[in-house]
Amino acid sequence: MRICIYGASANDLDAAYFESAEKLGRLIGEKGHSLVFGGGSGGLMGACARGALAGGAEIIGIAPRFFDEPGVLFQCCARFLYTETMRERKEAMENLSDAFIVLPGGIGTFEEFFETLTLKQLGRHAKPMALLNTLGYYDSLMQTLETAINAGFLSRSCLSLFALCDSPAEAMQAILTAPAVSGNAKRVIDYNK
Repeated sequence: MRICIYGASANDLDAAYFESAEKLGRLIGEKGHSLVFGGGSGGLMGACARGALAGGAEIIGIAPRFFDEPGVLFQCCARFLYTETMRERKEAMENLSDAFIVLPGGIGTFEEFFETLTLKQLGRHAKPMALLNTLGYYDSLMQTLETAINAGFLSRSCLSLFALCDSPAEAMQAILTAPAVSGNAKRVIDYNK
């Protein structure tokens, strides 16, 4: 299985976030899966990639060419795909992946999570999704979603489209045992060629 992770590129974070990200990467490799990620060497992305490398995973990095600067991109990828735009990067990550785990992150991570969730809600894919809730990072997001549900802006069934997980092991279990969901998963571009 190719598991896509979204997560922070920031480095000035509590050590527990890095430990959790690295543990997730190691689990991905040890269980015989591949990692698809945004290609960064820093932040939680880099920590997860280092863990995946230590666990023996195939690592596929995807980033826009304008990120190709010294020290920015992870150098130990089995494959690296360059795109021209951030939008193309997201599309490549979505198309190449069989499941998604969202680590704590900022605006970019939120955007990636919500776009992938929206596509799942619209039936454009049926791939498992999990939020890795390290240190309760996504508790307030869940409260926001509850507010939207209670106000009628969001169906409660939306919450069944992803799992909220407190540990890397729980996140892996969630995506590996997720029930099948009907969808019209269509690959716009075949990045496997």
